[in-house]
Amino acid sequence: MQWVRIFFTGLFISFLGTLPLGTLNAAILQISAGEGILPAINFSLGALLVEMVYVRLSLVAMDWVRQRKKLFGWFEWVSIFIVVLLAIASFIAATKESSTKNILLGNAVPPFILGLGLSAINPVQIPFWFGWSTVLFARKILLPINLHYNIYITGIGIGTFIGNAVFVFGGRFVVNNLNTNMQIINWVIGGVFALTALIMIWKKMNSRLK
Repeated sequence: MQWVRIFFTGLFISFLGTLPLGTLNAAILQISAGEGILPAINFSLGALLVEMVYVRLSLVAMDWVRQRKKLFGWFEWVSIFIVVLLAIASFIAATKESSTKNILLGNAVPPFILGLGLSAINPVQIPFWFGWSTVLFARKILLPINLHYNIYITGIGIGTFIGNAVFVFGGRFVVNNLNTNMQIINWVIGGVFALTALIMIWKKMNSRLK
C-alpha cells in the first residue's frame, strides 16, 4: 500500500539521519548521562516536535523556503553561536570535579522546552528534509495531498524518536556499565560540539566564497 511505503520511507530516512553525532543527539547523550533517561526523552520529544513542524511547513511552502536563503543564513550563525557556547560549557564542566552538568543543558529550563529551543534554531534539518521531500515528489512516492503529508510526518517523528533513543539509552549505558565518569563524557561531548562548530563555520565560509 502507498501509505505504508510513505510511512516507512519517512521513518527510515529520519532514523538514519539521526544517527550521525551532531548538536542535538550529542545534547541528548549528555543529558541522559548527567540527568537521566526521562529528561533526555523529554528533550528529544521537544526537538522532534519542532522537526515535524519544519517538515510540514517545508512541504506546503517550498517556494517560500527557496526564497528565504538569507533568513536561514542568519539562523545558521545563531546556531553556530549556540554550538560554541555548548562546547565551552561542556569543557568548563569537564574541568570541575564537583560539576557533572553542562551549565546550559543542566539548568532550570524544562528539558522539553530546551529541546524545542535548540531544535528551532538548528537550520540543518530544513535543507535536509527539503532535499529528501523534493526527491520523493519527483519519484511520485510522495504526492501533494494532506493524507500523504500526515503519514510522512508521522513516520519521520517515529524514526527520529527511535534514533534519539540510541543516544538516550547509550548515555546511561556509558555511565552505568563502562564506568565512565561525567568529566570524560563532558570532554568528549565538548569536542563534538567544537568540531561541529568548526565544520559549520567552514561550510558557511565556503558558501560565501562561491
